[in-house]
Amino acid sequence: MNKSLATALSLAFHPLLVPSYLFYVVCYQLPGVIAQPAVADRWIVLAVVFGFTFLLPALGTGALYWFGRLDSLLLRERAQRPLPLLLAAISFAGAAFLLHQPPFAPLLGRMMLGMTLAVLLTLIISLRWKISAHGVGVGGSFGLFLLLHLTNAAGWAGFWWLLAAALLALAVLSARLALDAHTPAQAWAGLGLGISVVIGLVLGVASF
Repeated sequence: MNKSLATALSLAFHPLLVPSYLFYVVCYQLPGVIAQPAVADRWIVLAVVFGFTFLLPALGTGALYWFGRLDSLLLRERAQRPLPLLLAAISFAGAAFLLHQPPFAPLLGRMMLGMTLAVLLTLIISLRWKISAHGVGVGGSFGLFLLLHLTNAAGWAGFWWLLAAALLALAVLSARLALDAHTPAQAWAGLGLGISVVIGLVLGVASF
């Protein structure tokens, strides 16, 4: 994969943008999966998700860079990642709290809770090892569509989104490797973590 395509994929599917894509698909491309809120009001869900999972963390990271706490906005060095990840985890948790309130469907809150947990685990691991946050994001996406497919909650549309998520995961991991942003182990570990969080969360909820 050439560097230009790899860079474009890395930017387009940045971990802070993936939540907005996922909630858009669930709310508008798989509308039968959730009952509330009504389709006309689902822009509120996207506004909450985009604001708390992209705008606030991005502004926080920008502020850290402005005040000299970060050397680069790209966060290529492991030592640069903990503070931005901590800010992201706090912001994601705020979105999870809001989406757990009525009238939002339970799935929306659980999705956001899973994403918050994934960010927290990425933060903890990043204290010692540079796991791929891109891998975590696309892994979680694949795990979500796999869950919807296995439970037949989304019908055939869910199968096609599952296939797209699998192809996207491979493309994004290839992009990160092409840019020398991660080792293969770090990329695949990120993918595995994302999938594991979804499966673990589902099993945890099912046990209660």
